[in-house]
Amino acid sequence: MLYPKSLEDAINSFKKLPGVGEKSAERYALSLLDLDEKEIEDFSKSVKEVKENIKTCRICGHLTDKDICNICSDKNRNDNLICVVEDYKSVFMFEKTGTFNGKYHVLNGLISPIDGIYPEDINISGLVDRIGKNNDDAEIIIALKPTIEGETTTLYIKKIFEKKNIKVSRLSYGIPIGVDIDYIDSLTLDRALVDRKEI
Repeated sequence: MLYPKSLEDAINSFKKLPGVGEKSAERYALSLLDLDEKEIEDFSKSVKEVKENIKTCRICGHLTDKDICNICSDKNRNDNLICVVEDYKSVFMFEKTGTFNGKYHVLNGLISPIDGIYPEDINISGLVDRIGKNNDDAEIIIALKPTIEGETTTLYIKKIFEKKNIKVSRLSYGIPIGVDIDYIDSLTLDRALVDRKEI
């Protein structure tokens, strides 16, 4: 063993994080030695509290430390404009543009029969319930990645609402094919949102 056990354990813990390889994990673990006792306590407390306190909003499925997230409880946002995304990371990306004034609906996955994921396995029923409470002015913006799974999910949602007089649009195809929403810069995402097309 190259390092003392406690340091080795810290390195292995950091390696569990996405995008963190051996070198980065070593650097992070060794940097802990430069923190004072209070900083270490605050660091470990914040990590523990993320696991204990973060849950999903009962309305939209986004991350929150309350029953309802800040976006859903914001009275200044448009209740009738709902952006449907695959996961909470996409919500953070849209919020960074600072231009979208509607609300979100997080599916927590995409329809993929080959992987055993069907409509009932993701949060589509919650979307149907939400739209049922809104009026005919509602618009759904589908912001899913342009893959087979994303297209399948988009068409399924469109089919559900086509007889309910609900406008369903999608992001402009300015977003490159095969790129995850997480990796798109804010300007491209903002342009795609403004140039959305009805489907």
